[in-house]
Amino acid sequence: MPEGTALELAIAIKEKKLTVPEVVNAYIEKIEKYDKEYKTFLTVIKENALQRAHEVQAHINSGETLSPLAGVPIALKDNISVKEIEMTCASKMLKGYKPVFNATVVEKLENAGLIVIGKLNMDEFALGASSDCSAAAIAAGEVPLAIGTDTGGNIRQSCAFCGVTGIKPTYGSVSRFGIAAYASSLDQAGPIGQDINDCAALLSIISGPDEKDGTCVIEKPFDFFNDSTQDVKGIKIGIPNNFINSSMAAVDEDIKTAILAAAKEYKEIGAIVEEFEMPLIDYIIPAYCIIGSAEASSNLAKYDGLKYGYRSANAKTLSETYRLSRSEGFGLEVKRKILFGSFVLSAGNYDTYYRKALQVRTLIKDAYKKLFGHFDVILSPVTPATAYKSGNNIDDPMKVYMENLFTASVNLAGLPAVALPCGFDKQELPIGFQLIGNTFSEKRLIDTARIYQSRTGYHKRKPGGIS
Repeated sequence: MPEGTALELAIAIKEKKLTVPEVVNAYIEKIEKYDKEYKTFLTVIKENALQRAHEVQAHINSGETLSPLAGVPIALKDNISVKEIEMTCASKMLKGYKPVFNATVVEKLENAGLIVIGKLNMDEFALGASSDCSAAAIAAGEVPLAIGTDTGGNIRQSCAFCGVTGIKPTYGSVSRFGIAAYASSLDQAGPIGQDINDCAALLSIISGPDEKDGTCVIEKPFDFFNDSTQDVKGIKIGIPNNFINSSMAAVDEDIKTAILAAAKEYKEIGAIVEEFEMPLIDYIIPAYCIIGSAEASSNLAKYDGLKYGYRSANAKTLSETYRLSRSEGFGLEVKRKILFGSFVLSAGNYDTYYRKALQVRTLIKDAYKKLFGHFDVILSPVTPATAYKSGNNIDDPMKVYMENLFTASVNLAGLPAVALPCGFDKQELPIGFQLIGNTFSEKRLIDTARIYQSRTGYHKRKPGGIS
């Protein structure tokens, strides 16, 4: 079984120590052996992946340069379209739906010579916070790279829970074309891998302009392939003390200790670390919930039992088709978001709730703009607690929403952030922290993350992983 990072795997392929079919087949065998327990994959694209592996190997044998990640297997969250492969968004509503086109990120992956080997489990329509199996698949060693989506912290929270690395890029740097929308103004796809170098390499491939997505405003792709790491000596890192000592979402002592230890690590290599009060902390979750639910309600309106997807067999009239198909096809959390979103968008509540939430969003953006006039990077916890058992919070939606307290403001402001492992709690569960930067400051974040990982090596441990 191939070991090492995705970039190391690609080098072994390039140097003819491994072939692409060997690598792809090894990972598929591992998924088939272990995924009955982990349940990270919804679909394994075995035949297509092996056929594609032989095609990529032929390109490599001919001396063609595809990318530094050519030949590496990758898995995608199941809200990303792959032509003729079932995409359900983990919902009964879309069971059997097969897109007729690839998402832009998939086109870019294929052009770069990566091999899509499967679609990953997720919260239904991504309307959750922590159940992104993109990170779990990396931690379990079932795949070297994955792409997830982050609306209020999903990539970062999943990485923190699983002890792996991920990047939530600046909004508008990665095309959303072909990705099922939860909240269009908050969603952003991003890379997940074992370390920051893998994530940076993958971000270089999937980023860039796209005429099919009017919100994709980046002028050219990021290029971290030939990147030299800048020293962090002298950079100013801010720590929001009202995150670490939050009264709204009490942070575990083990997480506090790990976050402060990460800050100390940066001090020791010459960074200037200062604490500050994060503005508007009381309004982050209300603004996020209102805007996210409103956009989700609008985006999910098209799933009506008529065009495609699930249609109730019990419906006898048009009205019953709408009502029963949506009632039977959607899960509880999706229904909550639809009802709440419809409520805040209704004529009597639009100004009272939705318009005010948009105004708060503007204030949060302005607050970050001022902060980045003083700090280069902000360091904070990702979650108030380490991973909880499956199903523990299913009946407590407010507890789940509060887990977005440290992450959602990044999405509201459209900023980039990197999630990194930084230790373990007393139960040996992973702890993660995030580095937040100004818009399109991904290079600074990656450099800052790279230096930390090279010094500490936390990313090399595989908590709960398969050896």
